[in-house]
Formats: sequence, structure tokens, C-alpha cells
Amino acid sequence: MKKSLLVVSLALGLAAITAAQNGTVLLNSAGATFPYPIYSKWFDVYHTAHPNIQINYQSIGSGGGIRQLQAGTVDFGASDGPMTDEQLSQSKFKILHFPTVLGAVVPTYNIAGVSGELNFTQKALAGIYLGTITKWDDPEIAKANAGVKLPNADIVVVHRSDGSGTTYIWTDFLAKVSEDWKKKVGNAATSVNWPAGLGGKGNEGVTGLVKQTPNAIGYIELIYAVQNNIPYGKVQNAAGNFVKADLAGVTAAAAADAKNIPDDFRVSITNAPGPKVYPVSSFTWLLIPAQIQDAAKREAIKGFLKWMLVEGQKYNEGLTYAQLPKEVIARETKAISLIQ
Repeated sequence: MKKSLLVVSLALGLAAITAAQNGTVLLNSAGATFPYPIYSKWFDVYHTAHPNIQINYQSIGSGGGIRQLQAGTVDFGASDGPMTDEQLSQSKFKILHFPTVLGAVVPTYNIAGVSGELNFTQKALAGIYLGTITKWDDPEIAKANAGVKLPNADIVVVHRSDGSGTTYIWTDFLAKVSEDWKKKVGNAATSVNWPAGLGGKGNEGVTGLVKQTPNAIGYIELIYAVQNNIPYGKVQNAAGNFVKADLAGVTAAAAADAKNIPDDFRVSITNAPGPKVYPVSSFTWLLIPAQIQDAAKREAIKGFLKWMLVEGQKYNEGLTYAQLPKEVIARETKAISLIQ
């Protein structure tokens, strides 16, 4: 492990030296897999428009992104769950949160003979991940899916094995809708002690496990379900309606709380009120140091953030992410000045 880390460090060091010699500003970043498709697109488009700025991104999960940022091995991080007060206090420098896009986490499944959209009650999802609902034809699942022939098969639960913002969003939702979950597992977290299931690394890993495992269920970011053409279910929202994840439902979740977002942008919008809200929706954030000593890197990051809030948002919907509310964009634009 130490040898491989040394090789990576040397590679990054050589890349930085080469970039400096070429007059290129090289920014290294790491974190959430949830927004990787849009970040990959953004960084490529931005580099095309600004050839002297190159942004490298490692899709390693939110927990890894936070740790690398705190360790100073990347210029900025990315997370689907806002850093906790404890994490911020443990950091050696001040870290700012910048929401980038809105996305959804969906329950995806692989059940022989069932190809349509299943309805999942809040109680069903909590019970499945608590390990108290173990069969696909359990009454709690069957009552919400009249006319669907569900097998008397064991449910194979799949969750993230790595520290994950997608897990943060999923567990944030479960903690809000299930007292049993909150008592037995706890509040939202990037990593939890799972009562049941198999672990997959990244949204990619969970998607792969569900696809290859009969009778499996997992939670993944919407774009991964769409790109892999696998079914995902409707989720019961706070109004009692079953809603399939789409841009309208995610936007509705953000709109419900847009005016109540705190100044540091750390907010949860899972299980938001409203009849059309998709309840497992969230912002995802870039984590930016408030003080950046390297002037070239500081200006490059600030320039990218300004671009991301205007031009970048135009690419969101093509990759199944919702655009940020206008109120949030206006407030973030002002917050960029906090980066010194």
C-alpha cells in the first residue's frame, strides 16, 4: 500500500512540475461518485475553453474526498453530504461548501420476472435495510404493488462499502422516516454499521452488484440507473404519494427549502414537503479551502466556480441532474469572495 501511494504521489508531483513548466494551472480534486458524470463533463468543457487550467478528479467517495482535503493532498474535495461540525472542527483550515447540482438517490433492483416500476413505502425501505423485511413478497411491499407477482425470494441487500455521500443521503432519508432506523442505526452518516447486506465500492460497485445478483436491491444515484438501463422504483414521499425520481421532483424538493438554506449552504432536503417532491433528493457540494496561498490556483478555482454557476448549469439536465435554484446561485456567487 505504501509503495502504491508513493507511486501516486510521485506521479502527481511530476504532473505538477510538467504543468508548471507549461504554464498550466493543475488542480487535483477527489470525492463523491454521485456527481462524477457531471464533474467529468464540466472539467473537460472548462479545460477546452481555458486550456491553461486542468482539473483532475478522482471519484473515490465523499469520505475519501473529505479525508484527502483535510490531509492537504488535493486542492479541493467533493461530498454529497455536508461536513459535520466535528469534521470541520478537526480540519486544520476553514472549509467552505459550494452546492453544485441537485440529484436523486434511487432504489434499484434485480428481480426475475419483475421489470416494471415498484412502489416502495418508507416503512418498506427502512425494513429492508434494517433486515426486518427479508422477502420480496412481504406484505409491506406487496400492498403497495397490487397486481405485481412478487417472488417468495430472499432480498439481497446491497449498500456502499466505502465512505459515501450517497449513503449519507440514503441514511438521512431513512432516519427521518423511521424511528426504528434512527434508534438502531442512527442519523445520517457517510458510513454506518449496516444491519444487513453486501457492500459495493462507489455507485459503480453497487450498480454492478445489483445487476449481477438475483433478487438484489441497492441505492444509487439516478444517473447510474439511467446509464445502465436498470429499473428503479418510486418512493413514498412526505405527502404519502409514490414519486419516481425525475428532474421535476428533485427541483421541487429544493424549491421547498430554498429560502431556508443557511449561509454555509449545509442543508438537508430529503423528505421535503410537497405532493410532487421526490423524497431522496440532495444537493452535492464542492469543498473549497477558505484560504489558498497559491494565487494562480486560487484564481483558477474562483473562475471555475463562477463558470459552474452560470454556464455549467446548462449541462446538468442532459446528465439527469437538476439545476440549482436561482436564489442559491445568487448567494453562492457572493460567497466566492470568501475564498482568499
